[in-house]
Amino acid sequence: MPTERIYYEDSHIKTFRAVVTACEARKEGFRIALDRTAFFPEGGGQFGDRGTLTGPDGAAVPVTDTQEEGDTVWHHTSAPIPVGSGVEGALDWPLRFARMQCHTGEHIASGLFHSRYGLDNVGFHLGDQEVTIDLSGPVDWEQVQDVERRANAAVAEDLPVEISWPAPEELPHLEYRSKLDLTEHVRLVTIPGYDVCACCAPHAARTGEVGLIHFLSMQNWKGGVRLRMLCGSRAVEDLMAKQTSVTAVSNLFSVKPEDIAAAARRTAGELEEAKAALARMGKRLAKAKAEALPTDAEKLVLFEELDNDALRALVNAAVERGNGLCAAFAPEGERFRYIIAARDRDLRPLVKEMNGALAGRGGGSAQMVQGSVTAGRSAIEDWWATMDKL
Repeated sequence: MPTERIYYEDSHIKTFRAVVTACEARKEGFRIALDRTAFFPEGGGQFGDRGTLTGPDGAAVPVTDTQEEGDTVWHHTSAPIPVGSGVEGALDWPLRFARMQCHTGEHIASGLFHSRYGLDNVGFHLGDQEVTIDLSGPVDWEQVQDVERRANAAVAEDLPVEISWPAPEELPHLEYRSKLDLTEHVRLVTIPGYDVCACCAPHAARTGEVGLIHFLSMQNWKGGVRLRMLCGSRAVEDLMAKQTSVTAVSNLFSVKPEDIAAAARRTAGELEEAKAALARMGKRLAKAKAEALPTDAEKLVLFEELDNDALRALVNAAVERGNGLCAAFAPEGERFRYIIAARDRDLRPLVKEMNGALAGRGGGSAQMVQGSVTAGRSAIEDWWATMDKL
């Protein structure tokens, strides 16, 4: 039995009464069909609505998803409701309204990209965290910000969001955006002066309901770009969270919020200089330690708190002093980093055996290998003590 879709009559209906026309057991629960519904089934890049169905016994059964199959809208639930029962449906309205804000905001933005830059929206996904828009060609961030400013101007105009169902003979004479070649049952969503697009989803009644439209990022995507966007309450929450972070960073740097980027660049430069100076000191320390090592040992096993560059300098210097092999280990949390160098042997079979014995991983060339092991110092020393003849 076809389901009457009352969300087409009024996208702002929150509750409604209906009769159960079918109830089927599914592997993951049940699915229920009604004679009429305000629940929007997944489609057009938007997830299906959620909410509750309250049956004759007064128990509210959660609707976890809504899907369509032919002319029927199916409400997915964890419990059955008998066929013929009258029910009261209630949408998860905050979720539905947030989705309508985002979907209408996407229409405004996509219409602007189309009219101003000749780009098509070739991919759209409205998640419960953010919206993604895939454009057919490249844009730069200044152009994205241009669209963002104009989209928010459309919100401020509080324009009506108009819904129409043109007759099939009218369609060839109309200009509208659509990813599909449609010939009948076309529902057009019009935002005067900004967009005309074929769409099956519920939308805001006026652009003012959309609230803030804000782009988060842009990345290259299949010859075009993918944009991440937020609208309405989601955009407000995101900006509030970011402002909290900006204020915290501003206080850490003791600068005004507008100056934190310059302060971060300055601090990053100072950190790089400090790291370079520390690396130079580490190499000098490694050289000094190497000068105190034997000059003709078959193998040396060392434990030092050095970074990788200094550890490498230490084992190289040890081998240059005439030692056959030098294995240096440095503690790092619950693991030990290692670098091993040798003069006249292939270390790869040895390091493979060591990694197996000491729960490690790593590798390298014949004369130098590096990696890490999870075994403790005593286990490392015991294993190397068994390697009397290398």
